[in-house]
Amino acid sequence: MYLLGCDIGSSSIKASIVNSESGLTQASDFYPKEEAPIKAIKPGWAEQNPDDWWEYLKIAIAGAIRQANIRGEDIKAIGISYQMHGLVLVDKQLKVLRPSIIWCDSRAVPYGEQAFRAIGEEHCLSHLLNSPGNFTAAKLAWVKENEPRLFDSVCKLMLPGDFIAMRLTGEANTTVSGLSEGIFWDFKENRVSDEVMKYFGFDAELIPAIRPTFGLQGELLESVASELGLKKGTPVTYRAGDQPNNALSLNVLHPGEIAATAGTSGVVYGVNGKVNYDTRSRVNTFAHVNYAAGQPRLGVLLCINGVGILNSWVKRNVAPEGIGYEALNDLAASVAIGSEGLSILPFGNGAERMLENKETACSVHGINFNIHDRRHIARAAQEGIVFSFRYGMEIMDEMGIDSRVIRAGNANMFLSPLFREALAGVTGSVIELYDTNGAVGAAKGAGIGAGIYTSPAEAFASLKKIQVVEPDALLADAYYDAYINWKNFIIQSINN
Repeated sequence: MYLLGCDIGSSSIKASIVNSESGLTQASDFYPKEEAPIKAIKPGWAEQNPDDWWEYLKIAIAGAIRQANIRGEDIKAIGISYQMHGLVLVDKQLKVLRPSIIWCDSRAVPYGEQAFRAIGEEHCLSHLLNSPGNFTAAKLAWVKENEPRLFDSVCKLMLPGDFIAMRLTGEANTTVSGLSEGIFWDFKENRVSDEVMKYFGFDAELIPAIRPTFGLQGELLESVASELGLKKGTPVTYRAGDQPNNALSLNVLHPGEIAATAGTSGVVYGVNGKVNYDTRSRVNTFAHVNYAAGQPRLGVLLCINGVGILNSWVKRNVAPEGIGYEALNDLAASVAIGSEGLSILPFGNGAERMLENKETACSVHGINFNIHDRRHIARAAQEGIVFSFRYGMEIMDEMGIDSRVIRAGNANMFLSPLFREALAGVTGSVIELYDTNGAVGAAKGAGIGAGIYTSPAEAFASLKKIQVVEPDALLADAYYDAYINWKNFIIQSINN
């Protein structure tokens, strides 16, 4: 018996097949093999076509089934992980009306800021746990004002995972966790926020039906099952945003536990057991996958947009032509901690919540033409990413999130020894790396939702820890000094 997990990322779409009995991954595939395009028609914009995600997913699922050498009918449940905060709009025929405005698109910042003031800062923070900011509700407000004829044709608003579930099952629905990440959920009233809907002028009918994160969310249509090589009626039994799902895949479910990712963007995600928020909305609080009104489990999310995307930019534009990431890491590691005074602020991928939704752009500081070369830039880029993690984690510490141990999948930037050493060194945290990914987590989430596993503990009993990185006390002072130098530049940037 097998489980299928689908991970709808902005760089690629992944599919993993898990043997439900052993808990081991049978096969994984992804598409496209190069990074999926993000359209930026104007500065600060970022869009993708939802129908492209669907086409990519079909290819990834076919590849995973082929690798696993199993029959499609042996897959008993499907789970979905997806890029958070995106906006997908469909008409009455459930057809996509426009490209998705994805997570790193900054155009809606003014709409969120106006709502924050108009609804009231105290109300937003105590009920929504966030400012409306640049999240899904604010993105929809931008469409309403700038594309009114298209807005009039909208039947349902969705997050990217809602759209994929709809394509699989023909049903438009969502989850409390999803609504909270879109800043539609009122945690005090335990319902969709009347204040948000009223302020923006959104009809309640735009919100799809609410389904549990774990549980039946629809069954595979016959036409889709035939197209995918799966069985008609296969249930979709789990859905969550990529960061709550990443935490699930690392078995991070309880207060005080922390998960991290470092892909296109970087995230530190801590679980809080009480309702709390950052008064300046520099980090954000959403319903975790195991949230319940009577037992709050809230994910406190620190997001840095410019992480892997900065490292890939350096590889393409600064490093020697044709170099791979492993060689790029070696190049960076050939320079001492602190990059001989060179600092990079990695904020070149849209407005940064950690900087109170400012769009400061990436910047290089302290460059000396007689000292610095591409090696220093390669190291300063990775250090700048790591230092931005520490800067944000200081905010999380103020909220009572202890970061002594960070769990992460052995992927993306965590494949870099320098990145791991620097993150441990500057935060003082132990880094635990596990053999898992978002699609595997979604597959196991499907197993929990289908009742195949009786608990998350059973689902993740096979989770394999593959490496532990301890902070090196001998390097702590050097990393601290380099961080303070970097931090001075960020403070200057914010104040200008």
